[in-house]
Amino acid sequence: MTGAADFASGKGHRDENFPVASRLIRPELRPAILAFYRFVRAADDVADHAQAAPDEKLGQLARMEAGLRGQVGASPEGESLRAVLQARGLSDRHALDLLEAFRRDVTKRRYADWAELMDYCRYSAAPVGRYVLDVHGESSALWPANDALCTALQVVNHLQDCAKDYRSIDRVYIPLDVLEANGTGVDSLAAAQASPALRKAIEQLARRTQTLLEESRPFAGDIADRRLALEVGVVQTLAESLAARLTRRDPLSERVHHHPVEAIGLALRGGLSVVAGWLGRIGRHKQPRLGDRQG
Repeated sequence: MTGAADFASGKGHRDENFPVASRLIRPELRPAILAFYRFVRAADDVADHAQAAPDEKLGQLARMEAGLRGQVGASPEGESLRAVLQARGLSDRHALDLLEAFRRDVTKRRYADWAELMDYCRYSAAPVGRYVLDVHGESSALWPANDALCTALQVVNHLQDCAKDYRSIDRVYIPLDVLEANGTGVDSLAAAQASPALRKAIEQLARRTQTLLEESRPFAGDIADRRLALEVGVVQTLAESLAARLTRRDPLSERVHHHPVEAIGLALRGGLSVVAGWLGRIGRHKQPRLGDRQG
């Protein structure tokens, strides 16, 4: 394998569990977000390739970084994103953080505890939302709320795909101490149905994810760009629904992902909740002050 294209899974932005540069995003900003997505998708495919050797994966990720940093001929994916970043005056820090996460995916297959998983999500999840905020010119003061939401999305994906990740690439994101505390181990992920101990571990992690989603709930209402705010509201609602399902469903034997009709209904609900927040603020602004009231 000599280039990122050789590792490609064929997965595109419409195949992700959550919206990527949806039609809610302003049209002139979607190309920059999709360019970032294509780079990230290529790197993710490299890290997750089932047959390639670790040194082969790390070599390709290094070439992608070299292209991102300006080395001509190193990586078309890196050079393409670099051109977009330079044209828009954007930093490469978020892409570089994600490359660090993908290097960890190649070399690290287990996570000892929640803190170790959160550190991984700092590199694997938070930079995606931070980049989107930068593209929209939003304040970095929004990063904590963004990080909570992006981390929650990442953990939801880990829990949904826990059996597949273990079986196909021997990677386990469920913290080992949570499994141990519930009297089970990683080999339980190979079963056709989750044991009561594994179900309890997944439920506990889903509830910790719900705490992250409580932290991110004000996020959409604080975003200046209204179209981006609507997208974040949609993502928040979808994530809350999936986290709640994971407290009740077995991802080894039951469907957790939304059916298309379910997703549309939840998206509408998420968008309407953001609009309701705007209308509520307008209403509060129109309320007369006590000293202005007649009577």
